[in-house]
Amino acid sequence: MCRFALYVGPAITVDSLTTRPEHSILKQSRDAEEREDPTNGDGFGIGWYVPEIGPEPALYRSPAPAWNDPNLLHISRVAKSPCILAHVRAASPGTAVSIANCHPFASGPFAFMHNGGIGGFPRIRRRLEAGLSEEAFATIRGTTDSEVAFALFLDAYARVKADDASERMVGALTEAVAKIEWTADDAGVTEPSYLNFAVTDGRRAVVMRYATPPKMPASLWGCHGRSFVCEGDTCRMRDPGKEGAATIVCSEPLSRDGDWQKVPAQNMVVVRGGGDAELLPIPFNDLTRSVVA
Repeated sequence: MCRFALYVGPAITVDSLTTRPEHSILKQSRDAEEREDPTNGDGFGIGWYVPEIGPEPALYRSPAPAWNDPNLLHISRVAKSPCILAHVRAASPGTAVSIANCHPFASGPFAFMHNGGIGGFPRIRRRLEAGLSEEAFATIRGTTDSEVAFALFLDAYARVKADDASERMVGALTEAVAKIEWTADDAGVTEPSYLNFAVTDGRRAVVMRYATPPKMPASLWGCHGRSFVCEGDTCRMRDPGKEGAATIVCSEPLSRDGDWQKVPAQNMVVVRGGGDAELLPIPFNDLTRSVVA
């Protein structure tokens, strides 16, 4: 399974996630600690927002291993943003290693990452895609289940009614998971889905830790405080746990300090426009299906 990190808060340089921390995303591309295979070398991607220029994110993606791309070091050192995504990929068996399949994916103001896989995806892909709007289907450029999940989110976001944009994102992401689970159940799929999703519009974010019960989802950690600072190779959250506007949610802690909290299974971290972050249980409401373990 892949590894990812998402940051929302006061502007920091991209290398604060990708290269500078002791257990940075670059480090996790070669030496992940919370998955059986430590290598995530099937491509990588970063996304970042520059609000003063426009609402859509910038992307830099490559099918090369993150450790083998010197441009990542240069771009990360000078790009600065209040919202950053970083992802290193471990391709699912039979899925092409290509730039089109590298995360994050983007459409309009949204950027999206996935760690895991949709159970029985080859059996239900046509069903999932058939239910998409023309606009959402047109966003799919690659061959991954992750892009289909993102398209499901985009369609759901267009339908969900909520006054608060973060609540609308929560509803849309939950609806996307429900659609995946209902479709798998209807097709008789017994393989579980692992759906650690992260989606942001540059100001708000929702990051979900979910797997089809009774399976345990892939790892996910969070840290919240006043600001995330790097001094040399030492990166830490300033005033962790206090009221603040900086939040990081990632597959594995970026540093060795004790500021990180594990996100419980079947929960989501919601980062609101003002920087407030909260942990919420996923509203199941018929999300689950019967799976033969």
